[in-house]
Amino acid sequence: MAGGESQTPVSLSDRELQIIELVAAGLTNQEIAEKLDISKRTVDNHISNILTKTATENRVALVRWALQWGKVCLDDVNCCTLPNHSDGTVS
Repeated sequence: MAGGESQTPVSLSDRELQIIELVAAGLTNQEIAEKLDISKRTVDNHISNILTKTATENRVALVRWALQWGKVCLDDVNCCTLPNHSDGTVS
């Protein structure tokens, strides 16, 4: 796959999924921090961890990965209902 995107699903926390949605919506790390009432440094750390987990190199590759794996919905594109697991995680 182009862009170094992971070809296998990974386990992400609810907070990481929330941050991916906000990245896909075009928010900066500072805007994400303000929206979630956390520090920008915490957002930076989450983004770094997410990029590592998803084997993506940057925000664009991350959004492509998230679209591929059905983690985000953009303007009614890729908007299927995702199943929730009994333990509360979404894979």
